Amino acid sequence: MAYSGLASYINRLEELGDMHRIKTFADPVLEIAEITDRITKNGGKALFFENTGTRFPLLINAFASDKRIAMALGRKDLDEAAEDIVSLFETLSNSGGNFLKKISSVTDLIRITGYLPVRVRGNGACQKIIIKDTDLSILPVLKCWPFDGGRFITLPMVHTVHPLTGKTNVGMYRMQILDKKTAAMHWQLHKTGANHFDAWKKAGKRMPVSVGLGGDPVYTYAATAPLPENIDEYILAGFLRKKKVKLVRCITNDLYVPYDADIVIEGYVDPEEEPVWEGPFGDHTGFYSLADWYPRFHVTCITHSEKAVYPATVVGIPPMEDAWLTKATEKIFLAPLKLALQSEIEDFHMPDAGVAHNLVIVKIKKSYPGQGKKVISSLFGAGQMMFTKYLVVVSGETNIRNYREVAEHIFENTDFRSDLLFNSGPLDVLDHASDTFSLGGKLGVDASVKLKDELSGRNNDSNGEIMISEEVPESLRIKMSEKCTNQHFVSGLPVMVAGVNQESNSSAVDDLKKEIREINPEGLKLIIAVDHTLDLSDLFTAAWLILGNSDPRRDIELISDNLLFLDGTIKAFHNYGFPRRWPNVVVSSEETVNAVDRKWESLNIGPFLVSPSCKNRRLRRDGNDEVSVNP
Repeated sequence: MAYSGLASYINRLEELGDMHRIKTFADPVLEIAEITDRITKNGGKALFFENTGTRFPLLINAFASDKRIAMALGRKDLDEAAEDIVSLFETLSNSGGNFLKKISSVTDLIRITGYLPVRVRGNGACQKIIIKDTDLSILPVLKCWPFDGGRFITLPMVHTVHPLTGKTNVGMYRMQILDKKTAAMHWQLHKTGANHFDAWKKAGKRMPVSVGLGGDPVYTYAATAPLPENIDEYILAGFLRKKKVKLVRCITNDLYVPYDADIVIEGYVDPEEEPVWEGPFGDHTGFYSLADWYPRFHVTCITHSEKAVYPATVVGIPPMEDAWLTKATEKIFLAPLKLALQSEIEDFHMPDAGVAHNLVIVKIKKSYPGQGKKVISSLFGAGQMMFTKYLVVVSGETNIRNYREVAEHIFENTDFRSDLLFNSGPLDVLDHASDTFSLGGKLGVDASVKLKDELSGRNNDSNGEIMISEEVPESLRIKMSEKCTNQHFVSGLPVMVAGVNQESNSSAVDDLKKEIREINPEGLKLIIAVDHTLDLSDLFTAAWLILGNSDPRRDIELISDNLLFLDGTIKAFHNYGFPRRWPNVVVSSEETVNAVDRKWESLNIGPFLVSPSCKNRRLRRDGNDEVSVNP
């Protein structure tokens, strides 16, 4: 099913009873984000704010359920979308020729189905109202978190074109409002938008940029999809919605945008102009991404449809709305991944706690020795998979979305001496734990079931029963408690999480490792150090922090053949120091939480929900380190 603008999608949400229409005024500065955070983390409905203090209503949380993300793609469920992609790529794989020829024929195959985008003459519905005296303050742009550098457009579809090849791109890059006529454009160095920018700079020309907001929600997904640079995002959108995307020329530049977009912001970036200081921003990692220099976007025109709706999202400590966009990618891109890289891949999963890049679990059909390591090596160099920090490969009947099963499988099939593949390479620029910006350690774990030829020389206990008893020996508890403030033994697994207080002892992690070496605790395979402020029984939050706060090459140590130590603490407290600034976690202020508490009943969106920030605030460090000052 294709939608005509967000209004069409909103009508469908209401028909299904899957949206709250909120008439009470909610401030785009902090309040809407706080309300949405409570709803999203509790599995709530989409939210439609009618009164934003501007002429535009606002839709948020529109993708945050299995049903809504499938509906946004025009399908009854994600499996249906995946089946269509599988069918397409099965046709592709049977078409003969080498891989590059197959990929180049994707466009031809989709052209046959009639879903290629088409350019139409005249104005589109998105250009019903044309505003040339531009003023970005007419939009209900959100400030989501208290230490954000300002208001940010969070669901922009940024349209660019390469000056020489004419290849177009639609990417999703946050935009910070600077004033009524300019914004900072946060396209990261690995992104196509940044590549286009460099090309325009070399050409010595001003770069046209147009930003679409809203329209058929499938456009938003397509802008986030990990497509090769030579594949137009609107080809994917047309294929998913089973209807070609109509594009219209912008008013003040030569770019083309969807006919049915709700709002379009046209403009340009001048490569000769000095960059602007952008950020901080409470990001999808759950931490503030620190401020940095980015290009300035100049607005030349704003157009919108007659009943335009402003779309937004909030990111922060997971799970948030972006988790469902990741789920869609898992389903839709499995078939291309198998064709392009490894036919033995049966499934892959990006857990919510891993915020897309920090952890990927891959399941393979194994048939020869070393196959798990081969897959790891291949994936670490594949497209956006290159940003993966921890990559785990399993085989057999393990359900990779059942984390206890995965953990048991890892311990049963992994020899720490031979199955851990440490490497270094590109990381997402938002990763804060590596010593070097956008470059750091990686770990591939070959937890595939080992064949006979792979078992020679392995630890005797690396395969077989490894789980400690439900009752941890009291003697072990006492010994381990001497160097940690609190401890949690994960039931049925050989894992202990130890809390350490680095604020009172900067050598706490080193002291703990020394103690572990001395007692060499039997029955344990993995000991993880975390900061004492963490509730150790909250394993989801623990996993998120550990993955985010660690660099595998620096922070993992093999204490003995059978015992691994992982430092998941804040590195800024370590006695050896940290070369970069360490960001704080993202939570609402007490003032905002209290304001929403008082307003909750008037919102008419169901029973009172406690703010997630009340629990997560204890994870913050004291100080205002996330406030970046223009240098």
